[in-house]
Amino acid sequence: MTGVWVAVAVLLAATVFGLVRRRRDGVLRPAPVRAAGAGKDGDGTVGESAGDTLRPDELGADLGEKATLVQFSSAFCAPCRTTRRVLGEVAEMVDGVAHVELDAEANLELVRRLNVVRTPTVLVLDGAGRIVRRAAGAPRKADVIAALGVAIP
Repeated sequence: MTGVWVAVAVLLAATVFGLVRRRRDGVLRPAPVRAAGAGKDGDGTVGESAGDTLRPDELGADLGEKATLVQFSSAFCAPCRTTRRVLGEVAEMVDGVAHVELDAEANLELVRRLNVVRTPTVLVLDGAGRIVRRAAGAPRKADVIAALGVAIP
């Protein structure tokens, strides 16, 4: 009888985890602001990632005049293809917005610095390259457009 209770508990925990992950997946949230002077901790680990500014040389492409949509992808990521299409369509729709896709494996230093833990991860940068929104998972087109409303004054 104990085995049945263990199985029920495991199924319940897995269901709750799945529902929470589905609800949070692809949601563009405000980027947390890092305290001035924060960054590498004394032990060499990286602190909170957001509040960072990304430069064109780090991205390997020019920033958009008004905003930039940065996507971290990997070779075998199925949602990355959907995200690429959505971000590309939004960048074509809105003047001054660029879409930059980066291979997470080829940019490990940037991945570590920005605390990218899964692909796709999407960052919305303002015209100066500051991270204003971020999402883990494939965002919806309407959510990306709404996030641009925050990035573009």
